[in-house]
Amino acid sequence: MKIYEILDEETRLSVGILLYYEKEKSCVIELEDDLDEWSAPFLFTAFVKKGIYTIPREFSFLWVRERVIPSGRQNIQSILKTHKLKEYDEIKFLELSRGKCSQDSLYIRKTDTLPDYVQSRQKTNLREAAILPDNRLLAFFQNGETKVLSQEQLHSIPEMDKVLGNELLKSSGMIRADGYCFSFNNSIDIPAKTLYETGQTIPLTLDDIKALVQNYTYDTSQACTVLECSRQNISHFVKTNKLQPIKNNVNGNLFLKGDVDRMRRE
Repeated sequence: MKIYEILDEETRLSVGILLYYEKEKSCVIELEDDLDEWSAPFLFTAFVKKGIYTIPREFSFLWVRERVIPSGRQNIQSILKTHKLKEYDEIKFLELSRGKCSQDSLYIRKTDTLPDYVQSRQKTNLREAAILPDNRLLAFFQNGETKVLSQEQLHSIPEMDKVLGNELLKSSGMIRADGYCFSFNNSIDIPAKTLYETGQTIPLTLDDIKALVQNYTYDTSQACTVLECSRQNISHFVKTNKLQPIKNNVNGNLFLKGDVDRMRRE
């Protein structure tokens, strides 16, 4: 992750922080809490009016793209060669120009530290999330809290109707941008803040889930040992529904310990 402070050359004040996640090639901008619709960057005015200071990936990257040479420029290959770049990279161009743009007085400066307000907000970023079979959503947050969202609560979130109605899209859910969002098909982002504010807190932690998996499941090799049988026998048990895996894998399955132990006693 790269961190850039966004500064105003006229006021000499910090406007926010730009976080760039290199592997994902995505950005998140965290704005200062004291900004209003007049002092915030124009692109983010609508967010600030609503009290939103963590800018979603799509709009954060749009801010970057608006400040750099567009990829479709006629002489782009010549420009890349001049700057010794092998391929077009928005962040490289942003660094080269220090993020300056003729439309405002903002610029960027690389930094290695996150301000306290960013660290505080990140405590409610996601650690993990999953849509349950009954279309509820279970969300684990960086601060240790766990929340569950009912199907009705999920339907109240824009874009979730599209997700819940499409099994392929639903199965693509993944944490993105250091937990800032739960993303589907890397195109539909549900902000962590939305899940945190909408969900109901429950007395369950991600460590509880880890303990369940570590202590109360068997992999295929362990099941073979307990049942004193071969992997071929395990495969036969699965095909005949005598033993149902909770996770299938080409190299082996994962079973509930209780299911294997019950089969051993039969």
